Order: sequence, then structure tokens, then C-alpha cells
Amino acid sequence: MSAPLSVVIPTLDAAEALGPTLEALVPGLAAGLIRELILVDGGSSDEIEAIADAVGAELIRTEPGRGVQLAAGADAARGNWLLFLHGDTRLPPGWQDRVRAHIEAHPDAAGYFGLRFDSEAAMARVVAGWANLRARLFALPYGDQALLLPNVLYCQVGGYPAVPLMEDVALIRRLGRKRVRRLPGYVTTSAERYVRAGWVRRGGRNLTTLALYFLGASPAWLAERYRRP
Repeated sequence: MSAPLSVVIPTLDAAEALGPTLEALVPGLAAGLIRELILVDGGSSDEIEAIADAVGAELIRTEPGRGVQLAAGADAARGNWLLFLHGDTRLPPGWQDRVRAHIEAHPDAAGYFGLRFDSEAAMARVVAGWANLRARLFALPYGDQALLLPNVLYCQVGGYPAVPLMEDVALIRRLGRKRVRRLPGYVTTSAERYVRAGWVRRGGRNLTTLALYFLGASPAWLAERYRRP
């Protein structure tokens, strides 16, 4: 039986952060779980091509935009299962066993991990705690929690929309609560964006953006608003 998992990582000038993310994938290779690694780049000026060559990844070039990049990676994937992973997010130790268990026990459902930040700040725990509560209460994890799902299911719900923001929320909402399950363990994602913008400010902006999206605001307008200083 061939390895079932295609790992898709969108990148944009992410070379400095990719090392730990790629290193954490090694146990999945050793366990015969990963069929291929696909890096989908949105126009980097760093050494992403050299990194892809070094790790044996397929490199796809697209226009910038996480929704566009994730959709392109999924279209190229040949695995029966897809694992969408942000370039600054590390899977937890033993993730390969938890993913395999999910694949065997829940072949028709998506999965995600809990969230932690690589920061000891009190606000890091607060923001991560809210993210985990949101995911548990509303079955609404974000993309930085690593999304695992069958390729067939991904296609059934229409895949990632080619939008500049909220692509993960759009996909999860199509899946529905009953087809989204929490996997044991926590991914660790970079706190750099929160440190740069301020925990309260960025956390508040994220929450406001989600609320406006549910009220019908367009992803294009939300993306423009999100980029404002």
C-alpha cells in the first residue's frame, strides 16, 4: 500500500521558519505515512527553490494568496489524504501515530490539532486558549492548527476558495460540525506576528475579522482591512 498522505505547505518568504516545520515531518516519512511534500510558493525572494530541492519537495508557483496556494497544492496532490500545514507551524511529537489512527478510525472526517504558540507570554496562552475553545465549541479550527482530511471529502465540499482571507473558515464551514474532529496533541506555531503587532491588537483584529466575515463582509475587503497598520 502506498503512503496515503500529501502534505501541502503554502510559502511566501518563509525560508527562515521552514526548518523546524520540515524537521517535524521526518517521523511521518520514517513511518511510511507521507507520500509527497508540496510547497506552494506565492512569489518568494528567498531560497525556497533550494529548500524544495534539498528535501525532495515538489515546488509549485502561484499568485500570492493562501487560498489560491492551498487550492493549487491540493489540485496537484496524489495522496488519498491531505494535510495542510502552515510554514511556521510544527507538528507535535508522535503526530504520525495520531494521524494514522484518525485515518483508520474516521475515514470520512477531517481532523485538526490543538494550538500552542512558541512563546512563554501570558497572552500567548490566552490567545491559544481562545483558539482551542473556538475550535471545540464551534468546530471551527483555523489553518494554523493543521487540517487533515480525505482528498475525496475535500473535493466533495469544493476545496479551498481562491480568496485572499478566511479560506480556512470557508472550507471548515462547508465540512460541517459532524465531519470535523480534534486530534490529540498540540501544534506549535510562531508568535512572531502577534509579538510584532501586539497580542491584544492582533487578537482583537482576528476576532473582529471573523465576526465581519460571518456578517457577510467580502474576503477581499477583509484582507485589505487586515493589512492596514
